[in-house]
Amino acid sequence: MSLLTKRHVVEGLKRAREAGAREHRDILPTWCPGCGHFAPLQGLYEAAERMGVAAKDLVVVSGIGCSGRFPFFVKGFGFHSLHGRSLPVATGMKIANPALTVVVVGGDGDGLGIGGGHFPHAARNNFDITYLLLDNSIYGLTKGQASPTSPFGMVSGTTPFGNIAEPLNATTLALAYGASYVARVFSRERDDCTEIIADAMSHKGFSVVHVLSPCVEFNKVVTYGSIKQRIHELPAHYVPDSRTTAITYAECEDPVYQGVFYNQPRPTYHDHMQAIFDKVKQP
Repeated sequence: MSLLTKRHVVEGLKRAREAGAREHRDILPTWCPGCGHFAPLQGLYEAAERMGVAAKDLVVVSGIGCSGRFPFFVKGFGFHSLHGRSLPVATGMKIANPALTVVVVGGDGDGLGIGGGHFPHAARNNFDITYLLLDNSIYGLTKGQASPTSPFGMVSGTTPFGNIAEPLNATTLALAYGASYVARVFSRERDDCTEIIADAMSHKGFSVVHVLSPCVEFNKVVTYGSIKQRIHELPAHYVPDSRTTAITYAECEDPVYQGVFYNQPRPTYHDHMQAIFDKVKQP
């Protein structure tokens, strides 16, 4: 191959990479019209811009499910991991490069089903990452099977006689597992999504945002209407400093509260690792 041909090949590959990068950045969301995931996506955009996070410093990690498409719609680094494995992938990234802003996005099936075993360990270690748990109470991508948060009695493709399992409460679990920041928000409230996601990303430690995100296509039980009838802001006098009090409010079903349930920073995993490094370096 001549030098001229080699140069043409190199330039062609460079143009292809640039075109691919442009195409990746210009991909628009492909969710169903009315999907609850649009608001937290916009909230992530606005939160990152408000915080001044550069694209080169932002990593979005997802698992499998409708929410798994998040990395494709964000200008930054993205990793579409295996089903339920987004948290260990994200924690590895944060340990390798603590300067990165790492956001994990997963659904109720991804995060509380097959990936449920990773949730408590990310919380107790207090990794400095933000976890957006988008809860539509259904397996939407695979066309409507019951999920870990589907209501008792719900009829679905896998529960034709009604769901006989009690639903999990992601907010309560995050609090019980020891997350240092826990919030819940209804995706219908776009501005609230932005405010809470920005607050969570600013928090130093493991921050969990439980987003009630209706599936308009396959879930006819948990809907915008049904959530709107029950959702209520935390009381004005509420102070997010007691895990016990937070769990009491998180468990309430009528009304279902939204807002910041718990916000108590503590040393992160990296802080503890740095302390060990400093100790080892001492003569």
